[in-house]
Amino acid sequence: MSPLLRTAAAAAAARGAGRRAGELLRRRPPGGAARWDRTNHAGRTVTLLEGPTAALAVTTGTLAATSPWGAAGALAAVGAAGFGALDDLTERAGDRAGGARGLAGHLAALRRGRLTTGAWKVLGIGVTGLVAAAVAERPRTPVAVADTVLGGALVAGSANLLNLFDLRPGRAAKVAAVAALSLCPGRAAGPARPLAGAVAGACTAVLADDLAGRSMLGDTGANALGAVLGVAALARWRRPGRVAALAVVVGLTLASEKVSFSRVIEAQPLLRELDRLGRP
Repeated sequence: MSPLLRTAAAAAAARGAGRRAGELLRRRPPGGAARWDRTNHAGRTVTLLEGPTAALAVTTGTLAATSPWGAAGALAAVGAAGFGALDDLTERAGDRAGGARGLAGHLAALRRGRLTTGAWKVLGIGVTGLVAAAVAERPRTPVAVADTVLGGALVAGSANLLNLFDLRPGRAAKVAAVAALSLCPGRAAGPARPLAGAVAGACTAVLADDLAGRSMLGDTGANALGAVLGVAALARWRRPGRVAALAVVVGLTLASEKVSFSRVIEAQPLLRELDRLGRP
């Protein structure tokens, strides 16, 4: 199968799986619909069922990628989604009220001896990101092991970063789709394209309900999409590119602890219009 057909197959498989999964989950939500209901920034009730829908979609799409990237992408997606669901569904009510929000908040709680579900998520996605990178890289030398650790950090960091954009309808899915498309140009992008196609296909499957304010990705969906973007970045770049990508991911993550992404977007006319595009 040609790279172009493989990418199209990944996108189509992800979109198809997402639409079918969404229909099934809406009919039979695990634990009941109320378990997945949350209140969004505007005070409206939305469902987090978009999260498992996106996770199932992107995992299905990764299976169209060539070996070992397809296996690495699927592993990263499932691991990130699983630990994201742990945080979505079992977070203790007092954690956010006590300041355990964001990476710094969860680490601060850990230093005080309180292991939050958010901290479990960070640790779990870190481990699954490392395993996914090892599956892709199969390191056999100390230098290769160091590259794998770098790759694992990029996968985990990407999963966490995308989740930071899931604060307004459609924003995280738009960012994921644009990031996926950015990984596709160039001769070296061959192995990354099906993974990027899987992310883009999953986003198209859930974007309409997200933009309408009926659902949101939550940690489950955003972490899964971000983790696959991280694996796509590994497939796209060698060490210099990976270092640069990780620097951007870490820089934005640290900046989010001090600066509101929403305020930055609202302050820039072009970003504001793109952010609002498609909303009612």
